[in-house]
Amino acid sequence: MSNELNAVNMSRAPYRTIWNLAWPQILMMLFHFFIGLADVWVAGLINREVQASLGIISQSLFFLLVVAMAIANGAVAAISQSIGAGLHKRVKRYVGLCLILAAILGGIFLMLGLPLTNLLLNALQIPEEMRPVTEYFLTVYLLVLPPYYMMIITNAIFRARKEVMYPLYSIMAVTILNGVLDIGLGLGWWGFPNIGFKGLAWATFGSVSLGASVNLYMLYRKGLLKPESFPPLRWIKRAVPYLAKVAWPAGLLQIVWHSGYLVLYAITASLPWGKIDALAGMAIGLRIEALLFLPAFAFNMTASILIGHYLGAQQPGEAKKFGFRILGLGLVSISLFSIIIWQFLASWVNLLTPDSAVAAQAMSYLKWNMLAIPFTLTSMILAGALNGAGATIYNMFIMGGASWLIRLPLAYYLGHFVMNSAEGIWIAMFCSQIVQSSVLLYVFTFKNWQKFALIKTKNGKNTS
Repeated sequence: MSNELNAVNMSRAPYRTIWNLAWPQILMMLFHFFIGLADVWVAGLINREVQASLGIISQSLFFLLVVAMAIANGAVAAISQSIGAGLHKRVKRYVGLCLILAAILGGIFLMLGLPLTNLLLNALQIPEEMRPVTEYFLTVYLLVLPPYYMMIITNAIFRARKEVMYPLYSIMAVTILNGVLDIGLGLGWWGFPNIGFKGLAWATFGSVSLGASVNLYMLYRKGLLKPESFPPLRWIKRAVPYLAKVAWPAGLLQIVWHSGYLVLYAITASLPWGKIDALAGMAIGLRIEALLFLPAFAFNMTASILIGHYLGAQQPGEAKKFGFRILGLGLVSISLFSIIIWQFLASWVNLLTPDSAVAAQAMSYLKWNMLAIPFTLTSMILAGALNGAGATIYNMFIMGGASWLIRLPLAYYLGHFVMNSAEGIWIAMFCSQIVQSSVLLYVFTFKNWQKFALIKTKNGKNTS
């Protein structure tokens, strides 16, 4: 009964419900933005090679975190739906299972990644003058994988429980320490040793480790790290299939999507001229563009949470309504925000780089990607809704297909043969977003994505 009353209360004030979940996550994404901004700003003060290397390896780090992101998607779907159904013992056990997976998988990918460092650098076609810096970044970022896995998955646990303030506190701590270490170690301020670009790498290691520790402490304070939270093997065997069902398409999408970005970097790095300027400009553009995606990611995560809770409460119609409400709210608010942000872009780009050629490439990148904002937002928010339902298979085929069948071939053709410049690559990104968002909107509107929920209905009773 309490779960039914909770669902009714959310439905009576839908936009208040959305806002109460969204605003802490918007702030959380804002702090993520400050982390990236500090990294790029300090890298730019060192030199453009460091700035370009940071952009490439930051994208590579996302590629290395795909399994953590996949488990996080599974955790949000399983835990939120279980809460919606009132199955609290199962919620606690899924928390324990996700923590076990975070610890094991983070260690495994660290051990697998270290021997493959040179292979990845070769695949990225790193220019020779950038290779020593890029190799150092990659090595340290591999060492940060275990705490990063733990931080990502524990954040997902809190979000699924609608406890969105805890990830906010964690990322605040990460942002402060990362900024202090970036400036202190990277530039030698405040009495820190000046170790240049190496300081940026170790700032990431130290701050992420702090974030993981804060999250684990909060879980301990909430009583979720007790022995009964860690399920017996027989329960794990029954629970893992649904987690895997949600996680493997999400993980494969991350691999397909981020490998697509790495190929995009390779296409940019192999341009006949201006390639380092284009790479550095792209790194700056991605950081500034992230400011626009802060609320979009917040709405993405909010959609996952609410769709999961309503499907767990066996209210698929209300879940769909909330998906459209979040989409409408996101499109209107963020499009208006984008118009305001456009007025300040040139000043921000000049703040991040003193190089006029790099600044020109960054502005070109931002022009096309800001035009794509409505389409990008539609993709992000609807993908979040499908994640909450466990329907990650749709996201995998639609977003992966848009990347590899449209974006990359078109980027190579326009960039290398038609326009002979990086602008052709940015135009290809714009076109792929139009196609991707249109297909996702069709699927969310007309397909039965609710069937992927963990909680099934049979004769009016839960059978999960």
